[in-house]
Amino acid sequence: MDKKRILSKFVEIDSYLEELDEIKPLEFEDYEGSILNKRSIERILQISIEVVLDICNLLVSDLNLGIPADEDSVFDKLRKKKIISKKLYDILIEMKGFRNVLVYKYGAIEDEKVFEVLTDKLDDFQIFKEEILKFIEK
Repeated sequence: MDKKRILSKFVEIDSYLEELDEIKPLEFEDYEGSILNKRSIERILQISIEVVLDICNLLVSDLNLGIPADEDSVFDKLRKKKIISKKLYDILIEMKGFRNVLVYKYGAIEDEKVFEVLTDKLDDFQIFKEEILKFIEK
């Protein structure tokens, strides 16, 4: 397993989260009022989630867990091998779904949902990091 590459991806996630922390508004009205800030936040969230997905794919590949049929089966493979918990599995499914909204349904992005992720869901990245680090340290 390419631990060094996975660890470098965690550094990447941390840097994106720091960027979000610098620009995230405290109030929804402030978020909603700045188109530039909204689009920046959406993009940083998107690429942060994509790095999480990259790490999951790296694990599946490096551990020879088979070729996944789709993104959800990547998480299934990691769950079946007890690399991730059920809680993290659910978080990853939700992250992937949110990323898909950001990427494929750009016109249908709900500001309230993005702000909710920004204010209530960033800890999910830490949960992911802790579980994967625990696994790779074994």
